[in-house]
Amino acid sequence: MKAEAVLFDLDGVLYEGDRVVPGAPEAVRWFQERGIPHLFLTNTTSRPRSALVEKLSGLGIAVEEARIFTPPVAAQQWLRENAAEPVALFVPPATTSEFSELELSGEAAERAGAVVLGDLGEAWDFATLNRAFRLLMTGAETPLVALGMTRYWRAEDGLRLDVGPFVRALEYATGKEAVVLGKPAGPFFQAALALLGVRPDTTVMIGDDIRGDVEAARRLDMQAILVRTGKFRPADLQLGIEPTAVLDSVAELPDWWLSVGGK
Repeated sequence: MKAEAVLFDLDGVLYEGDRVVPGAPEAVRWFQERGIPHLFLTNTTSRPRSALVEKLSGLGIAVEEARIFTPPVAAQQWLRENAAEPVALFVPPATTSEFSELELSGEAAERAGAVVLGDLGEAWDFATLNRAFRLLMTGAETPLVALGMTRYWRAEDGLRLDVGPFVRALEYATGKEAVVLGKPAGPFFQAALALLGVRPDTTVMIGDDIRGDVEAARRLDMQAILVRTGKFRPADLQLGIEPTAVLDSVAELPDWWLSVGGK
């Protein structure tokens, strides 16, 4: 099957922490110069897209903000169409700007039209998680919106919990099923495909997460490449999930693209 479009994961594929993956700037530039349809998909909710653009620029990767597709972008659209306001955000302060079109509730609010969870990292504590729980319990109609379901990621000091475990805790406590607007949820990928106007079977997802990137993409009949960087572990290849290809890093993507007759 030919490849016509590509979806790049960021953390673990283009960079690891504050270090660029060798060859990543050149690989991205290769696709940009050829006008190949592409987006940068990330579950990062700890910073706005403008900060991601700045970080990538500092690593030698020039990216337009509109090319970065994040859970907050998808969530704001969903909330406008499906939820009441105000919205209670459990996201880092810098990410709040991505929800500028919505009415937001304050920390002392006793009710909310929706509760949105992102990656708060070390800001999570019992009081914060319990406040989200109480807001969700004020009404059966109050949705829990998850900005992804990633279980963990690799930081400078090692592996860290991501938003997924906290979403699961609130689902268990409230009996509600979260609306997931991030990887590995199908609607998140489908929204990205729709934005590019491409078919799933001719689109390649390249990531370091065997479940959140590869398995999720394969479920939608997309092609999926696993890279041996970021959170990759050799044991990932023993889980019964079949990537389209396994590359040492994103630096090898242009050669792979040409080998399959990519446009």
